[in-house]
Amino acid sequence: MGFEYVPIAFFFGLATAIIGRGKGSSFWLWFLIGGLLPPLGLIAVILYRSEKDEPERQCPACGKAVKLYVQVCPRCGTDLYLPDPAEVRHPGVR
Repeated sequence: MGFEYVPIAFFFGLATAIIGRGKGSSFWLWFLIGGLLPPLGLIAVILYRSEKDEPERQCPACGKAVKLYVQVCPRCGTDLYLPDPAEVRHPGVR
C-alpha cells in the first residue's frame, strides 16, 4: 500500500531534474522538488527562467563576467551600475 507513489515520484523527479539541468540549474535540487511535489515541481521547472540566456556584462574593477541584474560584484564587491548597451553581451543571440 502506497508503493505506487514511489515510481511516479521517481519519474516525475527525473523529468523535472532533466528539464532543470537543461535550463542551467542544479539537477539534484530539481530532482528533489519534482519527487516531493510531482505535478507542481514539473510545472515550476517549465516556468523557471533559464540562466544561460540572461545578458551579461563585465565588472569594471576585476573583469568577472556577471549577469546584468547583479548589482554588486560577487568577487570584488564593486557597485555595478547600468552599463553602456554596447558593453552588454547576449549569450543566446549571435
